[in-house]
Amino acid sequence: MNIIRKKPKWIRVKLSMNKNYHELQKLVSLHKLNTICQSGSCPNIGECWGKGVATFMILGNICTRSCRFCGVKTGRPEKVDWKEPNKVAESIKILKIKHAVLTSVNRDDLKDMGSSIWVKTIQKVRYLNPNITIEALIPDFKGEKKIIDKIINVKPEVISHNMETVFRLTKKIRIQAKYDRSLGLLQYIKEKNRNIRTKTGIMLGLGETKEEIIETMKDMRKSKVDILTMGQYLQPSLKHYPVRFFVFPEQFKELKEIGLKMGFKYVESGPLVRSSYHAEKHVR
Repeated sequence: MNIIRKKPKWIRVKLSMNKNYHELQKLVSLHKLNTICQSGSCPNIGECWGKGVATFMILGNICTRSCRFCGVKTGRPEKVDWKEPNKVAESIKILKIKHAVLTSVNRDDLKDMGSSIWVKTIQKVRYLNPNITIEALIPDFKGEKKIIDKIINVKPEVISHNMETVFRLTKKIRIQAKYDRSLGLLQYIKEKNRNIRTKTGIMLGLGETKEEIIETMKDMRKSKVDILTMGQYLQPSLKHYPVRFFVFPEQFKELKEIGLKMGFKYVESGPLVRSSYHAEKHVR
């Protein structure tokens, strides 16, 4: 029987809700926007929203893929909202955000896999917020280089794509994704524009070994990845892949030191770290 493991004390967080948190919450609700903070049940939502920082999720909140770790709904997505780029850009302006993180569900149902909305959103955000920096946390777009080029050509300061786990577990965890395809995407971005910082992240506690983590980190560096995030996997519900074990904070610290020695510019590694955690630091 599948059960959700009790979280250790270093995982538990108290949700703090200050003025910034409530303002952002109202804005998201008013414009019917989606955030991965909510859809992905991020444990840092109180901290980040309290600082006026959020990761906006475009192209709806229903994904065409069924990754076993992810809290985002799977199914038939709604029609594309062509007003969404403007809504996101205006919200970012109201919140006076200096560094914006944008992500999306997978839209394999669309011919361009949602890349047109991606481009329009980045362009609109820049137009209304001229001094902003942007991180685009993108799907793999099935490895289609012509589509990936569209994102590269609008020049977000950071392009991120998460590996999520080690090679051995990829088929179990990311059912429709491919380990080598994700690595190839990250390398292709750097080859096309070396001024764009590339970033990826993995979850720990899925059953991987330390040796597999280090091998994955080496693969990332071979693909010229600049920034790495590592955090504890938390099971969203009983139907999701179970947590195999909880990683101690000291182990995360050790992996961070290993990553920095490998040559990553930044390594965010800790139990509560998620892919956009402290994202504003990664453009400095």
